[in-house]
Amino acid sequence: MQAVITKDEVNFKPAGRLNQALTAAIERRVLQWTAVRMPRWVTSDQLTGLGLIAQIGAGIGYAASRYNRYVLVAVIVCIALNWFGDSMDGTLARVRCQQRPRYGFYVDHMVDVFGSIAMMTGLALSGLVHWQTAIAMLIAFLLLSSESYLATYTLGRFELSQGLFGPTEIRLLLIAGNLALLRSQWATVFGHRLLLFDLGGTIAAVCMVAMAIVVTARHTAQLYREEPLP
Repeated sequence: MQAVITKDEVNFKPAGRLNQALTAAIERRVLQWTAVRMPRWVTSDQLTGLGLIAQIGAGIGYAASRYNRYVLVAVIVCIALNWFGDSMDGTLARVRCQQRPRYGFYVDHMVDVFGSIAMMTGLALSGLVHWQTAIAMLIAFLLLSSESYLATYTLGRFELSQGLFGPTEIRLLLIAGNLALLRSQWATVFGHRLLLFDLGGTIAAVCMVAMAIVVTARHTAQLYREEPLP
């Protein structure tokens, strides 16, 4: 049976991808090298599923770390697996010329949303951070993500990073934080004893919100110039 190509599929143009993060160049080479050597039975959908399962596993691990801090080692493994699945699925599709740009973009980022909710829920239950901080981080992440998705549609480019920071850099910081938690869950700032992840989470939430505001202002100004009133 011959496939039917709809008008939307003919007119659809995938947004250009922009990644200027600190690790972007080396990450791209590693993913490309790995994708070429990936067994044929491994599919992009399987890798997307791996990324989601790993992120949910990280959330479960955070919740369990309330009773045994060394479960954080498993959380680190889950974060690494999430990186592998989330980063490799699109690379594998491009290497094999099996791109499904609309399906891939939609599914990949809905998976990110659900996975982030699962991980932040686990973190809120861990006792390593106050639940208010976990919710603030989640809201800030969803705000920044929403801006990115809207910019992809309106500007035709998908910015994977903001400045030198992208998803991989955030995962590396999270891994570093987990390693620090294995030593102590506390930090001292100006003589005040705080939960380490409260401090880091508050900084992360403030930075993400500030970044969302700045990027929104920049993109709004650009769209205003490109679509002047008649």
